[in-house]
Amino acid sequence: MSIISAEVYPFHFTKPYLYSFPPEPKAVVVGGSIAGVSCAHTLILAWWDVVVLEKTCEPIKGSPTGAGLGLDPLAQRLIQSWLDDPELLYSSTLPLTIDMNQARDDNFNFRAAHWADLHGLPYNALPPNILLWGHLFLSFCISEDKTSVKIKAKVLQTDEEIEIVGNLLVAADGSLSSIRQSFLPGLKLRYLGYCAWRGVFDFSGNENLETVVGIRSSYPELGKCLYFNLGSETHSVFYELPNKRLNWIWYVNQPEPELKWLYKNRGIEAEKARLIFMEKVWVPEFARVIQETKDPFLNLIYDTDPLEQIFWDNVVLVGDAAHPTTPHGLRSTNMSVLDAAVLGKCLAKNGAENLQAALREHQTTRLPIVSKQVLHARRMGRIKQGLVLPDREAFDPKNSRSEDYQEVQQKNMPFFDDVPLLLI
Repeated sequence: MSIISAEVYPFHFTKPYLYSFPPEPKAVVVGGSIAGVSCAHTLILAWWDVVVLEKTCEPIKGSPTGAGLGLDPLAQRLIQSWLDDPELLYSSTLPLTIDMNQARDDNFNFRAAHWADLHGLPYNALPPNILLWGHLFLSFCISEDKTSVKIKAKVLQTDEEIEIVGNLLVAADGSLSSIRQSFLPGLKLRYLGYCAWRGVFDFSGNENLETVVGIRSSYPELGKCLYFNLGSETHSVFYELPNKRLNWIWYVNQPEPELKWLYKNRGIEAEKARLIFMEKVWVPEFARVIQETKDPFLNLIYDTDPLEQIFWDNVVLVGDAAHPTTPHGLRSTNMSVLDAAVLGKCLAKNGAENLQAALREHQTTRLPIVSKQVLHARRMGRIKQGLVLPDREAFDPKNSRSEDYQEVQQKNMPFFDDVPLLLI
């Protein structure tokens, strides 16, 4: 077993007896998704030495599991600050200026991106050798004096096990976080009563297809609008992505499928779902996009009740590991980027010698916000799916009031316009 030391030898000028710098503190980030890559940027800016472990063996170039996402203005500004050329974000995204739930709101100001495209921007802006691809996290242990943490990982290409010693472990390992499980073994994801069929329709080189012409006629604001189709116990999301792609999501109420069922029946049920959708959708042009999309996939919708804490000693949770949430508030990626920014500012402000104070400030800053946003996203999903809520009747778009539509607009997300003072 090889060991990667946390020590960073001081850099010396020509006369080392006159100038020297203390070793940088070291952070190990587990998870190379957008949350992990964002943390790498903010920790480097806070003068931390950083290594990111990612089990995937190479950068993701076009995975359907990420599909489309929306970036809010604050996340846009943060990501731009990490890029050598901030304009790259605009060339890789499309504006979402309208949030349409059968009612129009022109003051939205999000941008749409494909997950792989967005991930590539901050990843490519990192220094070389920061992100270690093909490194599977195995375990960790905290030293008795709480000053260091030892991480074990496997190099998948060679099956070699390595140890990395650092001062801070950042868990960016997603909603099924194994690091979170170490501290909260009883915490389970909560199935919310519905699934999401989703896919990306690629029409590059086929802009004049009848399907594309028809969908642009029925949805004239494509390219700048986040469309929600609201139906009886179902809703769908539809918007355009860069490079001639359309992202769609269709939510269906159903009991939680078993994992074996998913693997065995995924293809068959995808075909059934698309046929059922033909009967439910409001316009046949949208149904045709669904029908002609290659390889649609199924997401089961889970979240958890808000956590009471997100750090222990020198281990901190960020992104979906800290706050698994439903997609209805477009918050998952945005919360991950903001988590990273606040964590970096807290570490820079308090210094490595005051790590506990830094993590406590990060928790105090982020936990109230993400807790309210997780619960609000859950509520939005239940309203749009016509599911029971204790304080209101089930939502039916055929007999809805204007206040019903106002409640589910993205701009009403708690702390939507809030910028932590640390970031000003």
